[in-house]
Amino acid sequence: MAGSHPSPGTTPGTPRVLRAMNDRAALDLLLEYGPLSRTTIGTLTGLSKPTASQLLARLESAGLVVATGTTEGRPGPNAQLYAVNGRAAFAAGVDVTPLRVRAAVADLTGRTVGEFELPTPGRRADSAVLRVGRALEGAVAAAGLTTADVHRLVIATPGAFDPSTGRLRYASHLPGWHSPALLEELNTALPMPVEYENDVNLVAVAEQRLGVARGHDNFVLLWNEEGLGAALVIGGRLHRGFTGGAGEVGFLPVPGVPLVRGVTRANSGGFQELAGAQVLPGRARGLGVAGVGQGHYTKVAGDLVARAAEDDSGPYRQFLDEYATGLATGLASLVAVLDPELVVLSGEAIAAGGEPLRARVEAELTELAASRPRLVLGTVREHPVLRGALESALATTRDEIFDTTIPR
Repeated sequence: MAGSHPSPGTTPGTPRVLRAMNDRAALDLLLEYGPLSRTTIGTLTGLSKPTASQLLARLESAGLVVATGTTEGRPGPNAQLYAVNGRAAFAAGVDVTPLRVRAAVADLTGRTVGEFELPTPGRRADSAVLRVGRALEGAVAAAGLTTADVHRLVIATPGAFDPSTGRLRYASHLPGWHSPALLEELNTALPMPVEYENDVNLVAVAEQRLGVARGHDNFVLLWNEEGLGAALVIGGRLHRGFTGGAGEVGFLPVPGVPLVRGVTRANSGGFQELAGAQVLPGRARGLGVAGVGQGHYTKVAGDLVARAAEDDSGPYRQFLDEYATGLATGLASLVAVLDPELVVLSGEAIAAGGEPLRARVEAELTELAASRPRLVLGTVREHPVLRGALESALATTRDEIFDTTIPR
């Protein structure tokens, strides 16, 4: 616009801005590929050798990059390798369920350096704030750190905190987490910035950054474990909805189960009554499956699904067929509305079925939905909620550390 002037220090193309862009590009390459030489960094970024050398010297001086070994054993002269300094910053994640609180700390490279799990006692438990604090302290102690070393924390819970009220919604099965003052109490008690996110949304973050959804901007992740839920990624971003409840598909009315009213009060009804992990043991008994175990329903359901995927005969086959139809029935509604390019199936009660279950769900969905998204099993299998919380905390931590540490 005529007469307008760009703000000082922010003009695209100035040396300061170009340096910042090049520095960030190099750091991102080191995070993705691990240790790289000056020559390789120059090649991947398009920078000259002198410019790449200056860049690495700047990052090393700022404490963001460290020299780590050489290219010994490769053809040609040995070259110094550089890597992101993992100890430049730390981030933490906490995964909260009715059964336990699990915490972990990762360094700036994403490597987990400390973990701790705190079971929820059967009798009257400590407050939510105390349980989160104790779990986090256990994780940082395991890492040889203190809570003051943690740059940012992301807490994962079922349901979602309504941004208009600060209350946790859609998670009545999580005792002690429904006080309107809870978020304020957590922020007061913990020494680092705290973010909160739905657990299934964080599984989608983990799959998008580390797993099978890398490179996909429009996908649905269906999760079946403590509860049945979905995460919706549209245009590369999580879609949370007005009250944070997008993806609470456990309450979705579906054919095959009675229509339930007041579902949030009953914490039942809809899709979760058709295909949720909690109904699978009863369905298996009804079909004559022998030896249905005892214990928490998630583990029992996972064991049943795994056995059915291996046996594929008699009542096991019928059980797996009916389960696949139930999953596809709810997915058909999601696919009809969102038309995603990819559907990721995750959670213990789904992952245990492996390819036999995935193939059945895909075949049923082909019959029930007009569009044809690709169905895949999630590949982030070890603590995916916690991994997603760490990835979310690390993303913000890296932005803040990289943007503020290097002198310009």
